[in-house]
Amino acid sequence: MEGIVNVLTGVAEAFRLLFSADSEIFEIAILSLKVSGAATIISIVTGIPLGFFLAISNFSGKNLLVSLVNLGMSLPPVVVGLFVSLLLWRSGPLGMLGLMYTPTAMVIAQVIIAFPLVVGLTFSTIGSLNPKLPLQLLSLGASRWQVNFILLKEAKMGFLAAVMVGFGRVVAEVGASMMVGGNIKGHTRVLTTATVMEVGKGNFEIAIALSIVLLLIAYAMIAGLTYFQNLKNRGQP
Repeated sequence: MEGIVNVLTGVAEAFRLLFSADSEIFEIAILSLKVSGAATIISIVTGIPLGFFLAISNFSGKNLLVSLVNLGMSLPPVVVGLFVSLLLWRSGPLGMLGLMYTPTAMVIAQVIIAFPLVVGLTFSTIGSLNPKLPLQLLSLGASRWQVNFILLKEAKMGFLAAVMVGFGRVVAEVGASMMVGGNIKGHTRVLTTATVMEVGKGNFEIAIALSIVLLLIAYAMIAGLTYFQNLKNRGQP
């Protein structure tokens, strides 16, 4: 019974914080969007070209590279956090940059998490297209660049899926963000790390409220992309 009361109290607290425009919650939510949004964009810009290249090319070592991508898709976030921490720590190889416990360090960790997902989904999407399509286009006189453009256009739905999966994975990530960001108030505290902190302090109502805000952000992002995807499927502009 107490658990149900805590949940209901948390829901009420979440909407109170939202409608009262609580400055701390707003700041934490904005930072979550900035960090996860930047990581997703970087992963898309770099991951889609690599996934496309892997899908259309044959070269020595391709299977090894694909297997590494598949491994990265299931890489535990705490392992990523440890790796980035070792790199950015004061005595680490990149310690002189002073990036440890900064939003930039959190973006780096989240890029490492999202990048393999984007590459892998792009690779799978292009690979699922009709293998005869490039040959048909070439036989019709299309150039190699035109063929690649058409393949990218045909795979646009898969790219939207990559965006949704990549953003969903990093916005809900906590282990790596806690390790490299430090959960510093007003500097690196995001919704996930703040939730963990409030649970540790026994403030379950606040933790539930933060979780609901996180779910609303994730849902808004996914719902928007899904709506866009459905528009494309119906052939609307």
